[in-house]
Amino acid sequence: MKLLSTLACGALLSFPAVAMATDLAPLDVPAKALPAPTADISPGMQAFVDAPLNPSWNKLWKTGEEARAFADNQAADTVKTIPALLARQHVKSEASTIDGVRVHILTPDDIPQENKDKVLIHVHGGCYVLFPGESGTPEGIIMAGDGHYKVISVDYRMPPEAYFPAAVDDAVTVYKAVLKDTPAKNIGVFGTSAGGALTLELVLRAREQGLPAPGALGSGTPMSDATKTGDSFYTNEKVDNILVSRDGFCDAATVIYAHGHDLKDPLISPVYGDMHGFPPTILTTGTRDLLLSNTVRVHRKLRRAGIEATLQVYEGESHAQYEFDDTLPESKEAFGEIASFFGAHLGK
Repeated sequence: MKLLSTLACGALLSFPAVAMATDLAPLDVPAKALPAPTADISPGMQAFVDAPLNPSWNKLWKTGEEARAFADNQAADTVKTIPALLARQHVKSEASTIDGVRVHILTPDDIPQENKDKVLIHVHGGCYVLFPGESGTPEGIIMAGDGHYKVISVDYRMPPEAYFPAAVDDAVTVYKAVLKDTPAKNIGVFGTSAGGALTLELVLRAREQGLPAPGALGSGTPMSDATKTGDSFYTNEKVDNILVSRDGFCDAATVIYAHGHDLKDPLISPVYGDMHGFPPTILTTGTRDLLLSNTVRVHRKLRRAGIEATLQVYEGESHAQYEFDDTLPESKEAFGEIASFFGAHLGK
């Protein structure tokens, strides 16, 4: 033990010049082939992980109109899959508005007694420009079905209809409306990617307006730092087969949404916000996720603020792949963990 301690101290003593350097040299990593992970991962998820790079990863839209044209085409394909998803999950979907904000009310056939007084607000992902209308509801449908909660999925305004801070303001408008009939402690908020960031941003914006924080959050692989700061932006570039690159479509889309606003604003990059007083939060990511560091940094910031926070990291998965197919065990496990987290914290 003494020898080990001496060796460890010696190793530490050999590094101070590097650790204290003002200009840290980048690590030169040789090119290498990464085998698809096969341990602790289902064949269905292996197929997602082993898929080619997203062919749209380098679509660098310049305007809201360009992004929306792509989003509408993509949405048409997504909407075709929703009837079968609703049937599998035994969920009903109703389009509505709440205080002028478009929403979809997602109601499972079976809501247990302990969930009847609870409401989940869902904020969809899509880099602030994708998945308009019904195409933004699949994650909410899965949570309603797997978790047996009533879910309100917010169809927030996106470019070119509106720009920052429209998305977070629409989410807060719905939250304020739900607060009229439901105590904050009985409201959960969740979303993935841009939705994961908006989940965090909602709490920051609500605090600005003097509103109580919701009872719990589920923030999936949040776009928590739009300034492209974080280790996995580099280590997982061209490894994540969904987002692919820190300079890809999602960055271009966020710049469009920000509309010239400072990307470091906590209502765009919530990792820079004050997270003291946040509700308990569960965060979800994967080892190949370009936003792994975004997720880890939020987890650590919450913990440093004394907040109960759970981090779940799935083997091999790229960005948000846990929600790509509700029939896969990884999806059932991820959504089951989030639903259990809400069950443990809402109403408390």
